[in-house]
Amino acid sequence: MAGVGITLNKIFDKRSLVAHVYGFGYSALITVAPMFVIIGAILIAQLLLGYSGVDYFRRELFADTVLYIFIFSLLAASPFNAVLSRYLSDTIFEERYEDIMPCYYVGLICSVALGALMAIPFCIHEHIVGGVPAYYVFTGYCGFMALLLVFYSMLYLSITKDYGKISLAFLLGMLLTLGMSFLLVRVLGWEVTYALLLSLVCGFMLIGSLEIAIIQSYFRRNSRRYRPVLHYFKKYWQLIFINFLYTLGLYVHNFVFWTTDRHTILVHSFVTMMNYDMATCLAMFTNISATVIFISRVEMRFHDRYKAYSEAVIGGRRQDIVNTKQRMFRQLGGEIMSLVRTQFIITVVLFLLLIIFLPWFGIGGEILRIYPCLCAGYFILFTMYSEILFLYYFNDLNGALLTAAVFFAVTLLGSGTATFLPEIWYGLGLVIGSFAGFSAGYFRLRWVERNLDAHVFCTGALMKKGSGPRPSGKVFDRRRGDTPESLKAELEKKKEGENHG
Repeated sequence: MAGVGITLNKIFDKRSLVAHVYGFGYSALITVAPMFVIIGAILIAQLLLGYSGVDYFRRELFADTVLYIFIFSLLAASPFNAVLSRYLSDTIFEERYEDIMPCYYVGLICSVALGALMAIPFCIHEHIVGGVPAYYVFTGYCGFMALLLVFYSMLYLSITKDYGKISLAFLLGMLLTLGMSFLLVRVLGWEVTYALLLSLVCGFMLIGSLEIAIIQSYFRRNSRRYRPVLHYFKKYWQLIFINFLYTLGLYVHNFVFWTTDRHTILVHSFVTMMNYDMATCLAMFTNISATVIFISRVEMRFHDRYKAYSEAVIGGRRQDIVNTKQRMFRQLGGEIMSLVRTQFIITVVLFLLLIIFLPWFGIGGEILRIYPCLCAGYFILFTMYSEILFLYYFNDLNGALLTAAVFFAVTLLGSGTATFLPEIWYGLGLVIGSFAGFSAGYFRLRWVERNLDAHVFCTGALMKKGSGPRPSGKVFDRRRGDTPESLKAELEKKKEGENHG
């Protein structure tokens, strides 16, 4: 992410209104634009194809299939992305670009294997127990795997910094979805929901194929060194759980409410609570700008302070190290508060707009009663995630793991309790969990500030670690009768002989 910060720094250094608008747009392009392109394409296709006139069962089956594809493809990709990102950072720093493709293939195999373990039993159950046609189930499975490939490849595309090609890939994929769905329904007379699902899957496959082509065009050499990648899974095992627990925490409150008596079960397979899920989607998009703000402002400014501290550690005076450290943590605290203030204003404005205008589109009632509490929860949650990223800067993986674990555990327990509360408090579990995670991350950052010198200067070993017998602790043999005075005299005599020689 530091590369993004450097690029944004060049943009904002121009200090003009146009530059600030361009910088914010660039941030949106690399963070949330692809997701909005997919959502926009689905909504446009539904309007063009007369989706609202389809019977309720088919519409619900399509909606649940797409919902499960998105949620569980994210969960399947999440355990490996953070570890692979660390490996890629070290590889690029050491300029071993030929090791990038082995990392890609190892991570792809792991993600696909985990995705298959999750999806295949579900698809078999959906077909045999739920009675859904095999062709429909297989299409949904292909969509899940294609989107998993898309999410996974995004990690490597961020290295190329060619965000124009990334956005173009998503745009072409969704244009294929729109054109193919229109052709299947209006020309060939296919059923609307399946035609839209098949077209969406083909769009995902095109995006994934273009992403692979872009990656291979940048990294043509392959060292075939796969074992070092696997070693990173053992060395940085905390990253696996950090990213997975955070991603799971985004949806665990939904899973809890799916177990209540207010849930809906479709074809004995898809379990949802549509009003709560819709409120969750609205709350998430209300606060998604926090990601853009963090990339465009917070990380950009903090990176300079972090770089100055690192340079002082390498070759500066003690006072330089102390001063740059103090400025770095003042900047960190100030930028977190700036993020909170800016996002609070955006959240309040969007909240009021949605409360006013959503009833015009038929969205109201229970959804708007659940929405405010969830909106507050996601506001705190995205701020908490910025703390996890700051902990990554200081290589405090245990602190980041603690933050993610507290967030997940408290959200899970709090959501279970919230199921017994009135509708307006359904999102209380997410609010409490996010606040608990935010507090854990805040106090851990304070701990890092107090112990940073020990972490920087006292970590490591003089001898290379390995297995085998322990070396002897004896430094030298002292002869019988030697005294400190005699040893000193012998040493001086030896030096005099060397000088004469």
